[in-house]
Amino acid sequence: MFKASTYTERRRILRQEIQDGILLFPGNAESPMNYPDNTYPFRQDSTFLYYTGLSHPELALLVDCNSGEEILFGDDYTIDMIVWMGPQPTMRERASWSGIAATRPAAALSSCLEDAREKGRKIHFLPPYRGEVKVQLQELLGIPAARQAEKASLPLIRAVIRQRSVKSEEEIAEIEKAIDVSVPMHQAAMRLLRPGIKESEVVGEVVRTALAAGGQPAFPVIATTRGQTLHNHYYGHTAQSGQLFLLDCGAETEMGYAGDLTSTFPVEASFSPRQKEVYEILTGAYQKAVGLLRPGIKNREVHFGASLVIAQGMRHLGLLSGDPAEAVAAGAHALFFPHGIGHMLGLDVHDMENLGEQYVGYAEEPRSGQFGLKSLRLAKALEPGYVLTIEPGIYFIPELIDRWKAEGRFRDFLNYERLESYRDFGGMRNEENYLITETGARRLGKKKPLTVEEVEEMRSR
Repeated sequence: MFKASTYTERRRILRQEIQDGILLFPGNAESPMNYPDNTYPFRQDSTFLYYTGLSHPELALLVDCNSGEEILFGDDYTIDMIVWMGPQPTMRERASWSGIAATRPAAALSSCLEDAREKGRKIHFLPPYRGEVKVQLQELLGIPAARQAEKASLPLIRAVIRQRSVKSEEEIAEIEKAIDVSVPMHQAAMRLLRPGIKESEVVGEVVRTALAAGGQPAFPVIATTRGQTLHNHYYGHTAQSGQLFLLDCGAETEMGYAGDLTSTFPVEASFSPRQKEVYEILTGAYQKAVGLLRPGIKNREVHFGASLVIAQGMRHLGLLSGDPAEAVAAGAHALFFPHGIGHMLGLDVHDMENLGEQYVGYAEEPRSGQFGLKSLRLAKALEPGYVLTIEPGIYFIPELIDRWKAEGRFRDFLNYERLESYRDFGGMRNEENYLITETGARRLGKKKPLTVEEVEEMRSR
């Protein structure tokens, strides 16, 4: 945890912005895998973490914006629980770590909220994303689960996003800590991989590296020889000569801050000439995007900058014809680059997206419905203190090629006949994490192998 004063100040700022009503922050509970006592690893709600730092199940926080009163709700462990779980801090101790003066039993939350409702007070809450929280809110506030998203407090959503978007120095240090564990995860995979290795073996080494360094995976590891499937979580393939391997993984620190990196490297020790040709186009798109990062620029323009480099590269390969800028404007390049250039990063690997991408990534501006561009999660103007990912990709997706060819889409731009020879190419993506500074941007954490030379040097170890 950070110092108690950090959390106290965060809540003070939030109270000052909302000004009126009760702020309700339910923490997460344990989630059973298959029976109540066998649970998934516990992960606290990130906004609850931001305002309390407490990674413990079945807590709730009430903040009165008018009086300034703050109450942490939860129960001390009984002796029966201590037998199984060991001695635990009391609720008063936990509250003190967050700078909260008052605690009450979990059962008292209902009466506190009922009293507020009877007095006609506004109760602000964020849109829930877990089933058990939806049930809890239905019981506490009488709002059906299906209507809770629309009833969530828009002023609170906006205020939380404004506050959490700009990372403090202590947050940046924690994110760099996560990245400094994430880089060795990628290096370990590059050293291990060879023909005949199963994807699951790579995953095992990546997860081992994270745990050994005191972290854990920030999200389910993507480790695959089928990189054309953007989020491939199947680990049953065996790496074969001539293939590419895509690894998308990152570590999460004990405090919940995430790193998010992607690497693509050959199963052999070196890229083939064709793999190298496409990979260097990808590297050029990455470098273009990074070069555009600065305060005030819209991330949509960063995306278009990388997209143009990819379109120019595809024209060089004879896979795309015509004016690359016109191809990007029409969306023809999305056959090769069907996702956005990146997203916010922090306590969530896709930071705050549970609050609504239209608020987090678009500042409520209209979002494109164009294929590829509609998957751009962060489009708004960048500000100092933002932390984001840069992750261009180039993919050859047979099913998408076949669909567009059958529909006759973008025949003025796409050379479908030449594309046939790339059907088995797979996909590649590169990703690192950046902080927007007052004058530009800074890559966070250790440097991972990125260029052809750096990747091949690591693969030869």
